[in-house]
Amino acid sequence: MNLSCTGLSVVSSRSRCLENVGAFVANKVAIPTSPLQSLRLGTWVKLICGASFEDVLHIRNLSLVYTLAGVDCIDCAADASVVTAVNQGIVAAQNISAVRRPWVMISVNDSEDLHFRKAEFNPEECPIYCPRPCEKVCPADAISGGVLTERCYGCGRCFPVCPYDKIREITYVRDVFATAELLRRNDVDAIEIHTDGRDHKSFAELWNGLGSSIEYLKLVAVSFPNLGDLTLPSMRAMYAVMQPHLSCHNLWQLDGRPMSGDIGRGATREAIAFAVSLAAAEDRPNGFLQLAGGTNANTVHGLKNVGLFQMTATAKNTTESTTAGAILSDSSSYAVISGVAYGGYARKIVGRVLRSMESEYGLSCIEDHPNYLLEALKEAHALVGTVKCQ
Repeated sequence: MNLSCTGLSVVSSRSRCLENVGAFVANKVAIPTSPLQSLRLGTWVKLICGASFEDVLHIRNLSLVYTLAGVDCIDCAADASVVTAVNQGIVAAQNISAVRRPWVMISVNDSEDLHFRKAEFNPEECPIYCPRPCEKVCPADAISGGVLTERCYGCGRCFPVCPYDKIREITYVRDVFATAELLRRNDVDAIEIHTDGRDHKSFAELWNGLGSSIEYLKLVAVSFPNLGDLTLPSMRAMYAVMQPHLSCHNLWQLDGRPMSGDIGRGATREAIAFAVSLAAAEDRPNGFLQLAGGTNANTVHGLKNVGLFQMTATAKNTTESTTAGAILSDSSSYAVISGVAYGGYARKIVGRVLRSMESEYGLSCIEDHPNYLLEALKEAHALVGTVKCQ
């Protein structure tokens, strides 16, 4: 008979409910492969906290939940306090269940980029009769009076709805020297470079500025949009910049429709179309391929429809075999699409639970309220599990 947590002492209640969380992980979450094995098998899942999202408590709770759900990587802002929050969430998850540590990735940009911006306005300039549509469309609950800067991740949905055109866009580029220092920490495993794929000079300046800090990494990812006929030449140019000093694996993040996965099921179509075009290209440079931008609960279904979900291919040469890696004992076979990164949609489904918890208890560490933790974990597992199934 299942015992309700209600009516027990606070300590025993929390302990029993955390045991339920641990039991769920043991029974439902797939036996984990290493992040590198997941890339090779096509079961890689990355949580995107947001390149500009800096609410450290929310990030800590997200990291805890998705670590328990079995993600392979957690991607966050290149900010020391944010990186610390991610790692605190991971440790808290490992204190609940014997889960393996996901890689921690930081995101940077080589030039202006949608992911590296904030909204800003002066609330004193807003007419008192304004219906404040900005508050209604913000998926991050980042507008209350003015903009809560740490919560804004730059989705841009507030810009066009302001009836008085009061909301401004503030863009920025991450400092390369501060980024290099972060990469030398022992709790950062990977970097993602966001680029428009056209300005190879800016890309080279960023890459060269990172210098020897790249040697500390397990993975270098490049996130870029679909450039049509220019996509492959751009990838080759960027790979030529990286290759002389690339001592780890590399990944290409196919950014279909940025920051839109929470809008609706159809938002994933552009990422899938991008994957189809690159999967068919025989002359693309080395590196894993991963979907992002509009990814949601419909992404795996879409990949299955086009025959790309966990589809394997054979490496053409020794270099590619080394980069793409081995699947078990077969050193020449690897997944064409290595996995999926989830951002807005992943944050949305767990964020609903976090908001309910905060409305009842205020700002809290989610493990202090295990019933909410279990609810959030079930939501996260339902998403992560679609990729992890084999």
